[in-house]
Amino acid sequence: MQAVALRVDSDRAVFYRVTILGTQDTLLDSTGTHYFYKCNIQGNVDFIFGNAKSLYEDCHIRSTAKSYGAIAAHHRNSPNEDTGFSFLGCEIQGTGTNVLLGRAWGDYARIVYSFCYMDSIIASEGWSEWEQPSRKKTAVFGEYQCRGRGADRSGRVPWSRSFHYEEARPFISESFINGDQWLRL
Repeated sequence: MQAVALRVDSDRAVFYRVTILGTQDTLLDSTGTHYFYKCNIQGNVDFIFGNAKSLYEDCHIRSTAKSYGAIAAHHRNSPNEDTGFSFLGCEIQGTGTNVLLGRAWGDYARIVYSFCYMDSIIASEGWSEWEQPSRKKTAVFGEYQCRGRGADRSGRVPWSRSFHYEEARPFISESFINGDQWLRL
């Protein structure tokens, strides 16, 4: 059943080696700036969702979708909102049907995967505008130097991006979440 296992509405929250299990809407990464490090997150439909600005580093992401699914659904309604999800060095695997990397819950959704291992569980199209064609022009869906069978971009929707280094650079370190100002690792 659809149920939130964890909701985060605070600023500057850190999660280290936390396991978050659910099905649909597992992790509501709602608002604020967050750092998820070496966490295990499992679900099937939009199981990481919200409007936060979060870095998921070295996390194990597992899909259990049975008929359809998406890993992330980001909700950003303006290009001026400084939010988004960055997945860095994560391992993405699963069982069951193929899933999307992300869906545009908001007009300016922003999700980036960098240096991730993607199992064959990833659907070839990779991304969805959530039946709102205008979002194809405004959503930021990017991939950078990912590997594995699911990282094959040959079948991706044409409006998603294969980032080059300068485009990916803002998303591939703790600076994405201004970590130099508050993270003490």
